Amino acid sequence: MIEIEEVPELDSPVLIAAFEGWNDAADAASSVVDHLIKVWDAKVVAAIDPEDFYDFQMNRPVVGTTEAGMRKITWPSTQISVARPPGATRDVVLLRGIEPNMRWRQFCAELLAACEELGTELVVTLGALLADTPHTRPIPVTGTATEPDLADRLKLEQSNYEGPTGIVGVFQDACTQLDMPAVSFWAAVPHYVAQPPCPKATLALLGQLEDLLEISVPLADLPEEARAWERGVDELAEEDEEIADYVRALEETRDTAELPEASGEAIAREFERYLKRRETDEQ
Repeated sequence: MIEIEEVPELDSPVLIAAFEGWNDAADAASSVVDHLIKVWDAKVVAAIDPEDFYDFQMNRPVVGTTEAGMRKITWPSTQISVARPPGATRDVVLLRGIEPNMRWRQFCAELLAACEELGTELVVTLGALLADTPHTRPIPVTGTATEPDLADRLKLEQSNYEGPTGIVGVFQDACTQLDMPAVSFWAAVPHYVAQPPCPKATLALLGQLEDLLEISVPLADLPEEARAWERGVDELAEEDEEIADYVRALEETRDTAELPEASGEAIAREFERYLKRRETDEQ
């Protein structure tokens, strides 16, 4: 069982979870949780014991030096933090971890038991996958929800993926088995720039969370980092004619398809996010 530090009673908490590994192309999903931990000044309240879930030859511990000059080993693990976002009507539990190497069902059961202890009312899982999508267009985000009204409110583009899954899919299924309302957002990262980071995909996932939580999330340097990332990929394409031709083909495919990202409704949502963010900055 996960031991949780004593925390004040949380107000209708929602859990936001991301895991490094197979589910996290270009670190786009885990970077969302890292960003939220930082901007919301989240406090770590629990960590899962890694001994039963990780192969330390695959996820090796890291040795370093503390500020006091002492040598310290940090073990791979999954941590739970809590935050009270400014302006939010509910608290947030942040789950930041690494996909386990074994005992996935026990892993999920322990995490969900901790969620229940914290009073979690909704679980949101984040993932990222490599896809045939051009870097010059909005990052597509697909999603699933266990509650039909949630899917309708968020206007999710339902995923039709069938095939192998990772810990995000297993965790989502475990929520369904316990009748825990759950939403999953997946960003599509251009496969020809798979190396991390991909701030444009991180921003796309953050936008979905803003719609879900109905708050404005401080973005810090992410917008400029996303623009710099796109400029860098543009330069790469300019230097390689094959890549440039491939990107143009992807753009043509996207531009001739029905794209929710390009719809008036999507543009309106993005403008609403901008207005909310500006109001928050002015307060």
